[in-house]
Amino acid sequence: MQSKGERFMRIRQPGKIRDALWFLGREESCVYLLEGTNQSMIVSGGISYIIPDLLQQFEIFGINETRIKKLLILHAHFDHVGIVPFLKRRYPGLEVYASFRASELLLQRKVIDTINQFSRDTAKHMGMEKVYDTYDLDWHGNIHVKPISEGHRIDLGNLQIQIYETPGHSSCSISAYVPRLKALFPSDGGGIPYKGMIIASGNSNYTKFQQSLEKLKDLEVEYVCADHYGYVKGNEAKGFIRNTIVAAKDRRASVEEVYRRTKNIAATVNELASVCENENPDYLISPEINKGVYRQMVRHIASTMAKS
Repeated sequence: MQSKGERFMRIRQPGKIRDALWFLGREESCVYLLEGTNQSMIVSGGISYIIPDLLQQFEIFGINETRIKKLLILHAHFDHVGIVPFLKRRYPGLEVYASFRASELLLQRKVIDTINQFSRDTAKHMGMEKVYDTYDLDWHGNIHVKPISEGHRIDLGNLQIQIYETPGHSSCSISAYVPRLKALFPSDGGGIPYKGMIIASGNSNYTKFQQSLEKLKDLEVEYVCADHYGYVKGNEAKGFIRNTIVAAKDRRASVEEVYRRTKNIAATVNELASVCENENPDYLISPEINKGVYRQMVRHIASTMAKS
């Protein structure tokens, strides 16, 4: 948990963060705009239903859409790629980047169908389903995604974006870092600043998730631009990844405790998901999807316990 003073380091209202950096979208689904001297880039693909907010923010904030030439996907989960098809149709020349694994996944029909279904389910869960009556938000066909990997740099002129491979939340997770702004974009691989806590979301491989946090911990950071529930700045941002490392250890220990007691994956998933849903009824992810997240996490942790 964070102290009262530290909570004010978390900004959940979209707007300008600093020169060349904007927080756009909604509190529960954040995307960011980097404005370089040559062109602008959107970082993260958000969830589909934020499109009306995004278009309104372009107008209210005076953002020049014609400068947006690039979009960086940080991983291919449905709530992080939702705005991509709409923006690609709006700007046909938009260059879309993602990890090699994400670029493979986003060519698979089954993955695309899941993205579309989960996006609609979540819009309904959040009372936003009517957005689909106005906007075409579904993925329809193949979108060319340029694969990038560890060490790749994206050049916006005066801004250089460094890429780190940070799997564990998903097999395709990457993080982005802008040294000039001291801004880190770790997506869910860096922890989710929900309410007064940090959610350690090592969905697909908890061990790799923890290893990826170690990779990021020594970066000089003044802004942690999270994909959910806003960005973190100041002193909390400087220690955010290290605090996520602690939160990740604690969460893993709690999963192990329940699994030792139940000796059953399904029972462990049901217990943990039920507690989460009762304590956080307004969380973005629906109970059905959340249970699937826990299932992935518990299976991995149970398998590592069996080997030890």
